[in-house]
Amino acid sequence: MTTTVRTMLLAVVTAAGVQQVEAATDAQRIAALEEQLNQQKVVMQQQQKMLEAMEAQLQALKAGEHAPTVVPAEAAPQAQPAALANTSPKAPASPERKLSAKVYGFAQADAIYDFKRVDPDWEDTLRVSTIPVQSGAYGNDGDFLFSVRQSRLGIKGNYGEDVTFWLEGELFGVGSDQGQTTFRLRQAWATYKEFGMGQTWSNFMDIDIFPNTIDYWGPTGMVFYRNQQARYTFPLGDDVFAISLEDPSTALTVGEFRNTSNCDLPNPPEDCESTDSTAAEVFQSYNNVPDLTARYRHNGDFGHVQAAGIVRKLGFERLDTGSKDYEIGWGINTSAGINTWGADQLKLQVAYGKGIGNYMNDGGVDIAPDSADITIAGAETVPLWGISTYYDHFWNERWSTSLGWSMTDLDTTDGQGGNEFKQGQIAQINLLHYPVDHVLLGTEFIWGQREDVDGSTGSDYRIQFSLKVDFDTGDLLRQQ
Repeated sequence: MTTTVRTMLLAVVTAAGVQQVEAATDAQRIAALEEQLNQQKVVMQQQQKMLEAMEAQLQALKAGEHAPTVVPAEAAPQAQPAALANTSPKAPASPERKLSAKVYGFAQADAIYDFKRVDPDWEDTLRVSTIPVQSGAYGNDGDFLFSVRQSRLGIKGNYGEDVTFWLEGELFGVGSDQGQTTFRLRQAWATYKEFGMGQTWSNFMDIDIFPNTIDYWGPTGMVFYRNQQARYTFPLGDDVFAISLEDPSTALTVGEFRNTSNCDLPNPPEDCESTDSTAAEVFQSYNNVPDLTARYRHNGDFGHVQAAGIVRKLGFERLDTGSKDYEIGWGINTSAGINTWGADQLKLQVAYGKGIGNYMNDGGVDIAPDSADITIAGAETVPLWGISTYYDHFWNERWSTSLGWSMTDLDTTDGQGGNEFKQGQIAQINLLHYPVDHVLLGTEFIWGQREDVDGSTGSDYRIQFSLKVDFDTGDLLRQQ
């Protein structure tokens, strides 16, 4: 086959060369033809190497092996026959150079009827810490609303096997944007081999025990926190062991002394009367050491079990005097996702710690005054329990139900205010329908209760109906 191709190319080139030198002298014709012949010999050698490489690749592919095409670097592009260029198999790009990415997300609309009322900034979800303990605090009972704040958009991908990235946002505003339908960053995470850095799920939590529910906030007693961090994951086959340094943040309360003048605090500044500040205004968190977490997860046919731990330096300072201090916080979080029948799964979590409040899904505080006596009051870490138990049942491939209960319970300190959060509970049950791929229709009943330090309680219950349509482009982009 190579001899035939060489003969045809040589004939074409020779004919073209003869036409180009018709008007020249014999000596000039000879020199020109020799030069053209030498050039074509080089081209034919390159073609021979290419054909041999293609033949080797074809045989390797027939044998089921992976053999990328080898093209000589000096080969001229025009030297490859068009027929071969259109039919020869294309070699996969090097894993180090190939970019693969997908865009995904969903549009979700919620119709909610609240039989009571919660803080208007949080009416799109039942976050139990926003339930009032006094009837009518936010108006008459009964509230209906539509919401699209759960809608989400993200992109994730990788360069080969060693580099990954993940960027995701949603429309549920919190913090200074609470109550707003506005873009909020959820994930901004990048990894190189076993090292990752950015914002993602805390290494102290287990996202896989989040139940198949449609209310936004979810189990109040679950460890649930997206945090900025640097993480290293040790390769253990199917299992996972990871350690991380995470962004520190002290959830601080001054309790009963919120409105106490800084002149009445121990060690007041000399000019306190001119500043006229309260304890709530002069105390703030002070964090100069990242939180340290470690997590081990065992995966198997049964599902998974996980244990995670955290150690924290919970610092605080006074703006009026410049003094600072800290307490040590710590916690243990154990969780499991147990496969039962079919696609069903039991999802469990028990967490305990001191000073882990801001890692909880709702209602936590890290440090508080340890005494109601201003003359001797110091700070202490607040003990906390978090419990979550849910069961996801799939009736068939088109119908499912999730049922469960969760609780956060704080062992409050002597210096906390009577109207501060002590305990929260939530229970949920739903019926979800998947009429076609990528579409969810569902109804959920939700009950929540809040209890304060002084024993006051408030409860709420609501019904939510949701329509969600998700999308996933798959491999959107491939680049060599």
